Amino acid sequence: MDNTDNLFHPSLEAAVMKLDPEDGEQIMEYFKTHALLTREKALLQASVREQKKLLVENAKLKKDIEQLKTQLQEKQRRRAAKSLLSTAPPPQTPNLTSTMAANQSSSPAGATAAFPVNPLPSSSSSSHERRDKHSRRRKAERKARSTSDLLSLGVESQVDVSRLDLRVGRILSVRLHPLAEAMIVQEVDVGENGPRTVVSKVGQEIIPEELQGSLAVLLCNVKACKLKGVVSQARLLCCCTSDDCVELLVPPTGSTPGDRVTFLNYPGEPDRELQSKEKVWELLQPDLQVDGRGVANYKGCSFEVKGKGLCRAPSLTNCIIR
Repeated sequence: MDNTDNLFHPSLEAAVMKLDPEDGEQIMEYFKTHALLTREKALLQASVREQKKLLVENAKLKKDIEQLKTQLQEKQRRRAAKSLLSTAPPPQTPNLTSTMAANQSSSPAGATAAFPVNPLPSSSSSSHERRDKHSRRRKAERKARSTSDLLSLGVESQVDVSRLDLRVGRILSVRLHPLAEAMIVQEVDVGENGPRTVVSKVGQEIIPEELQGSLAVLLCNVKACKLKGVVSQARLLCCCTSDDCVELLVPPTGSTPGDRVTFLNYPGEPDRELQSKEKVWELLQPDLQVDGRGVANYKGCSFEVKGKGLCRAPSLTNCIIR
């Protein structure tokens, strides 16, 4: 328990009692109670801040551990590849020509003429070499299979929303796709030297001309691909309840092109480029949703532009993000 007698200087209590002898004690009790409540509130706020700090540090440590596991797995792969490439040198076979020459020099001339030295048949030595090569190849294949089995037992790289490079972008221009009526082509500023071309499929309720100049959230580390003949260099995030009811995901007020969209519980740097074979976006997309307040989130963790606010849907709630 806190010592309430030491909260105020004795001279303060004396002054209060002098000013109001009848209610002075009640006034001092009120001051002491208020001071204790203020102190407890400060302690509670400090504990909440410490809890948030520990939560962020734990998530960062988890991410570092997964990266170290991935690096270890990659080193094991390289080591296995090196061991497969470094094969043992072939066994040295005696030089038949030098052996014949030595035999001829050591034997008498008559004996050499009477009993010519015939070269040994080469078929047996060549068949022996083939067997050795075949045996070494089978050993290498068995070693490679066992190495791949061990690597397959390792921990897979972590798949969470921190691998997505989500940024704020400003739509500079919009035009209809020349080969697809349901698609639009946009030039978007995402804070780089030049704008990116983005091909999107939007609903009938969105008027393309009204998008020009507006802010949006884009996935910037997808692999560039052609959509109906036009190369798309990013993905525009939309909230939707159906193919016709679609809205752009809106960043907070005060955002500027290039601002990162981050997640408190998932710190870390995004991939340089998402590999299509890993299907990272396909695995994460079902957990990207808009909640009942209209706030975009991943597994309950909000889309946030640090220092500026949360990303929201203009009017939709309880819907998916695609």
